[in-house]
Amino acid sequence: MIGQQFTKRLLGRTLLRCVLLVAFTFTASAIAGSWSPKQAAEWYEAQPWLVGSNFLPSDAENALEMWQAETFNAKEIDRELAWAETLGMTTMRVFLHDLAFKKDPRGFLSRVDAFLAIAARHHIKPMLVFFDSCWDPEPKVGKQLPPRIGVHNSRWVQSPGLPALADLNQHARLRKYVKAVVRAFGSDPRVLAWDVWNEPDNLNNGSYNDPRWKLEAVRTLLPQVFSWARSEHPTQPLTSAVWNGDWSSAGRLNPIERIQLSESDIVTFHNYGKTSDFSQKLAWLKRLHLPVICTEYMARPLGSTFQKILPIAKNERVGMMNWGFVAGKSQTYIPWDSWQKPYPPEGPKVWFHDIFYPNGKPYRVDETDFIRSMTGPKFR
Repeated sequence: MIGQQFTKRLLGRTLLRCVLLVAFTFTASAIAGSWSPKQAAEWYEAQPWLVGSNFLPSDAENALEMWQAETFNAKEIDRELAWAETLGMTTMRVFLHDLAFKKDPRGFLSRVDAFLAIAARHHIKPMLVFFDSCWDPEPKVGKQLPPRIGVHNSRWVQSPGLPALADLNQHARLRKYVKAVVRAFGSDPRVLAWDVWNEPDNLNNGSYNDPRWKLEAVRTLLPQVFSWARSEHPTQPLTSAVWNGDWSSAGRLNPIERIQLSESDIVTFHNYGKTSDFSQKLAWLKRLHLPVICTEYMARPLGSTFQKILPIAKNERVGMMNWGFVAGKSQTYIPWDSWQKPYPPEGPKVWFHDIFYPNGKPYRVDETDFIRSMTGPKFR
């Protein structure tokens, strides 16, 4: 029903139906309002080597629990980011949520400001994420359900959810959210960059199995989100990471990937593969002649490990953000296949993601020692 309503209304709105896509070639695009390759290169040259994690405090199971007033825990965030500082990490990728803003706009912005102050004390500049197409498609504000035992990211929620994505009347609310956040922090030196939409064409096959109409809805909205953010003239770059597929030529890109790569000021991507796969996909993206950051990697059983991937990235000066920092309520130390077969609460012997136990003890000391050896002599 939601999909039918969306399709009917979309067909009735010429402006939203006719999305003009810039013809994408495998060179950096020149889009009105976007950065030039020279500007992107100068920005990247001014950064340290960007190494960090996708950060969610261990006492939160999703972005709503992280950012709502009742469960925002500055003390826990400070404690965990201190561990990141000891590893020499310089960035974190952090997910926001449109419903947290809708519920309490002023309070939400205040909490983002508090988070940025904590991160700055630990010499960390976060990349902030507006929207996300992964996991539960029907987020709800308020107290979140408890984690499902033994299931990876069992309570992670999409932003916007499918009801908001389908309802064109809610797009004005989403526009207000994006513009308000960029207006507040778009010239803030504590913010590294803006990730406009995480895995926008992910249909969550194997977990929630989202409807196919979601792709058309995202394809319509994604360019607008870039435009909303740019209209506030941020001093930080915008991006959206490609994550699944063949990026070897323009002809192999799907429509959403074309938007992602043509609209992004810097190139970001995800890769959980072995060294050969990582190197191949990195080579494809390097042809764009823009700074490249891998904003998700590290799944030990799949062959994506710190020891194997970080040296390649450092040699290529590619920024790296692994998935998972402290094993907590999100349970991402448990593999993806737990959606088909839940694991015992303690998880597998070999963790999937994450670096620390909740008490700050490293899962593998050899890994934390290796990260320190890569990030510089200050932390050896």
